[in-house]
Order: sequence, then structure tokens, then C-alpha cells
Amino acid sequence: MPRFLTASWAEAVTGALADVRLPDPGPDAGLAAVDGTFVVAEEVRGAPDGDVRLVLQADAGTLRLRVAPLGEGDEDEVEDEVDVTIAIGYDDAVALSLGTLSPAEALNAGRIRVRGDLSVLVAGQELLRVARTHTAAVDADTTY
Repeated sequence: MPRFLTASWAEAVTGALADVRLPDPGPDAGLAAVDGTFVVAEEVRGAPDGDVRLVLQADAGTLRLRVAPLGEGDEDEVEDEVDVTIAIGYDDAVALSLGTLSPAEALNAGRIRVRGDLSVLVAGQELLRVARTHTAAVDADTTY
């Protein structure tokens, strides 16, 4: 069973998405994501193993997820390719993962901070909705 926000969890999610062909983003995608290629970083503070950075990369209809401890020195490299960054606490990241908190609720309540191109989040929502159906088995096996 993969534990949430660990490298093995990110590998399991990426593996579940390996053969999935995602739809192109819709007309509201914005310039950064209109071609279906974008990068979203999520900085999670207060995780059991320390602060982590998730990087979700969409490229030509595929998704790849990687995770690393925040502060490992790769932030500058990652920041160059990131279109939008989300900052969130661990408890809220868990709630989003479990579906007990929606992204809109979290944003409206100030529970997450966003910097960068917000239109990328709009484009990413449809891709993530499709992807979620393929990661159900990983979600069911994930421990928190």
C-alpha cells in the first residue's frame, strides 16, 4: 500500500496513468495550457515525512507525477518549468485527495494559495477528472 505523498505513491499514480489518453484542454485553457502541455507544482507543508513538492506534468495527453522533499535544492530547476504553484497544508491536501474538500472550496476559504497562471488550473481540472477514474485502485490502496 503506497503512503500518500511518498515517491512510491507518485510512482503508483503515474503507473496507473501510463496507458491513459487524456482529452485536449477546452477553450478556456489559456495560453500556457492550450496545447495540453503544462506543469503544476503543489507544495505541501506539514506532511508526516516533512514538507514535499509534487510536480504534475501534462504533456501530449499524458500525465506524470513526481514528488520530492521541499528544500532539496531542485526548486530553481522545477520553478523554471512550472506554470502554476499551489501551496497547501497536509490536512487540506488529504481532504482534497479524499474528495471531502473541493478545490473551489479550498481556494474560496483561503486554505490554499496559488501563484502563476490560474488558467492552467482550469485546463487541468478536466484532465484530472478523467485521470481520477484510472487511479481509483491506487486511491483505494493509499494510506494516510
